[in-house]
Amino acid sequence: MHDLNRLTAREAAALVRDGRVTALDLVDACLSRIAAREDEVRAWAHLDPGLALEEAARADRERAEGRPLGPLHGVPVALKDVIDTADYPTEHGSPAYAGRRPEADSAVAAALRAAGAVVIGKTVTCELATHVPGPTRNPADLSRSPGGSSSGSAAAVADHMVPATLGTQTLGSVIRPAAFCGVYGFKPSFGAIPRTGVLEQSPTLDTVGVFARSVEDLALLGDALFGHDPRDAATRPRSRPALLETVTAPWPVPPTFALVRSDRWADLDRDQREAIAELAGELGARVTEIEFGYAFEEGVAAARTIRIVEFARAFGPLADRSPELVHPDLRAVVEAGRDVPAVAYLDALDTRSRLGRTARSIFLDHGAILTPAALGTAPEALAGTGDPHFCSLWTLLGTPAVSLPLFESGGLPMAVQLVGDRGDDARLLRSAALLVRELAGAEA
Repeated sequence: MHDLNRLTAREAAALVRDGRVTALDLVDACLSRIAAREDEVRAWAHLDPGLALEEAARADRERAEGRPLGPLHGVPVALKDVIDTADYPTEHGSPAYAGRRPEADSAVAAALRAAGAVVIGKTVTCELATHVPGPTRNPADLSRSPGGSSSGSAAAVADHMVPATLGTQTLGSVIRPAAFCGVYGFKPSFGAIPRTGVLEQSPTLDTVGVFARSVEDLALLGDALFGHDPRDAATRPRSRPALLETVTAPWPVPPTFALVRSDRWADLDRDQREAIAELAGELGARVTEIEFGYAFEEGVAAARTIRIVEFARAFGPLADRSPELVHPDLRAVVEAGRDVPAVAYLDALDTRSRLGRTARSIFLDHGAILTPAALGTAPEALAGTGDPHFCSLWTLLGTPAVSLPLFESGGLPMAVQLVGDRGDDARLLRSAALLVRELAGAEA
């Protein structure tokens, strides 16, 4: 069997479970791809091929011994280098944390291992999971940005180095890189996935997300990752949502969508506007345009305020103690956060609650919100990691969002974003999967 590195996570798990492919074969295929392409893409912060192959061999032994297999048994995955792993360094893309080696796995790393996944390495992050770019380039065009801050995670999946990766989002750091690199990205509801052992930038906004090659893969990993952790106050004891089962179940009725614009609609690339309009036309009466008005811009501003204040609280001491180890742009963010009056920060939190009620009223009548994932295709690498405008509001509200790589422009990937009601991740992913299948059928 050729091109094992191009399998989806779900395909790979099924082949290992059926004994048609070994975990060692899968990991070896991914490592070969990495060896061939890493000098150009530069997606990896930490990679230990020997360790990865040992873990794969262990997974194969467990299967040969008849032990219970998890849903990701033998599947290679990678984690953004802000997520703690006991067997790899976690340096947060920052010289201030060079050589840092955690003593224990993060909650999500432990959950992936419990599901049988092989953690193959750590992917590049922008410094301290922000907007300061790392070395990663976009596999679709090496002169372009892969987005940020989960740059290596998106690029590694896009370049077929690994079938699935984890990232984090504080404003747009999962959805935007997924859009720019042409892969599927999932930012779940706030609090759905525990953040214990993940770099804290903004506890009000930080969310662990997933990159993969299909909506079904997003659901498969989500099933392994969702859960309560008493060490993370954002999580709550609740039943697991059975994401993959829901995604693959038939729809009793087709979902409906609300097309939401913003005051910056004119800033979209022309091809992005036309693609959204064409998609809305394909869906016909199932799409209703909803006016969010000034509230969209108000929400984006509130998200920025919360983020810079909490960033200043998290990293201000580091910037004071060792300014030479913190990028000047990030030191400026610290100072900006310190200058925000307390009343403005509290107003931003109130805005979050108020707009959350507005969004819930939309979801009473519409299954999902349809909106761009980014302003267009990936910018030139030297122009930065892109604008998180069309992601920030939904991160503020804690709603689940998924980036679908349905379009392209000039040979570069371009995506649409679907947003669901908070806590309704399964329904959102099912709507996304149905939309992908419908469009594939229309093109056939």
